[in-house]
Amino acid sequence: MNSKERVKITFARQAPDRVPLDYLANPGIDRRLKDHYGLAAGDDEGLRQALGIDFRHLNAPYVGPKLHADVPDRQVDIWGIHRRWIEHESGGYWDFCDCPLREATLEEVEAWPLPSPDHFDYSAVKEMCQRYAQYCCVAGSPGLADIINSTGMIRSMEQVLVDLLTDEAACLRFIERKTDIQLEVISRVLEAAQGGIDVLWIGEDLGTQRGPLISLELFRRHLRPCHQRFIDLGKAYKIPVMLHSCGSSSWSFDDFAEMGVGVVDTLQPEAHDMGPAYLKQRYGDRLAFHGCVSTAGPVAYGTRAEAVADVRQTLEIMMPGGGYALAPTHQLQDNSPT
Repeated sequence: MNSKERVKITFARQAPDRVPLDYLANPGIDRRLKDHYGLAAGDDEGLRQALGIDFRHLNAPYVGPKLHADVPDRQVDIWGIHRRWIEHESGGYWDFCDCPLREATLEEVEAWPLPSPDHFDYSAVKEMCQRYAQYCCVAGSPGLADIINSTGMIRSMEQVLVDLLTDEAACLRFIERKTDIQLEVISRVLEAAQGGIDVLWIGEDLGTQRGPLISLELFRRHLRPCHQRFIDLGKAYKIPVMLHSCGSSSWSFDDFAEMGVGVVDTLQPEAHDMGPAYLKQRYGDRLAFHGCVSTAGPVAYGTRAEAVADVRQTLEIMMPGGGYALAPTHQLQDNSPT
C-alpha cells in the first residue's frame, strides 16, 4: 500500500499492511531531528520521508491585508490573538496573552476585524494535493471549529467558561463570526482540492487530566451544533472527520460517534479514562484512533528503552484489527531527547 491507501484502510477500521505514522513537533526537537538526519532547517518534506510519515497536513495560506496593529514583544495573528515568547530550560514557545476581547461588548465584538474567506490562496491547495498525491492529505487543524480553546486565547479561558454557562451574547457572537468564516474557508479548500483531501481535521479541548472540562449538557448546547456543521461538510465530501481533544475527553466519544466523527485524535493515555486498552475495548468498533503516544511520558522523561517499550505496548493494544495511526498525543516537546 502507499500512504494514502494505508490511512484510508486504517480509518475505515480495517487492518493495513502496517500502522500509519504521523509526526507533530515543536521547533526545537524538529530542528534537532533535521540536524540528526543531515537535513536543511527548512526541509520538512525530507524529514517526513526519513521518518516514514504517511500524513501531509495542508491548508490555504492567508494572503489578505494586515488586520491588526503590531504590539511590541508580541505576535498578533489574523484573528487578533496575541502571543509572547516564553523561554524554558529546553527551549521556548509562543504563549497566548493579553486577551484583547476579555471585556469586549457585543458592539466591540461586531466591530473586531476578522479575515475574509476571499483572502486565502486556494490555488495552492490543488498544487499541494498533486505534490503529495501518494500520501494522506489532511486539511484543517485542532484550531478548526474549536470553541473553548481558541476563544479562550482572545477572551481568556475563565471568561469563556463563564460565557458559555451564562449564554453571554458577546462571546457567542465572536464564536459565530469566527466559525462562519472557518466553515467557508475550509469549504473552499475542499472544493479547490478536487478530491485530493483525505481527512478533515477539527478540534476542541474537552478535558482536564482528571475529568471533563464542561458538562455534557453544556457540550450539547453550545459545542455540538458548531462541530456538527463541519462534520456534515466532511460527510458531503465523503471523507472522515478527525476530532482533536486534549485531556480526559472519552466522556464525549459516544456523542462523537453519533455525530459522525470517524477518528479521535490526541488520546493522552495518562488522563482519566484515556488508556489505550479502555479506548480500544469501549470505542474501537465505532471510532478509529490517532495519537496515544504521550508527549509527557517516556518519550519526554524516560530512557530510550522505556520509550521503545511504551510505544510497543501501545501498538500491541491498539493495532489488532486496524483502526490505529501511531502519533504523538500533541506536538513532541523540546525536552524529548533526540
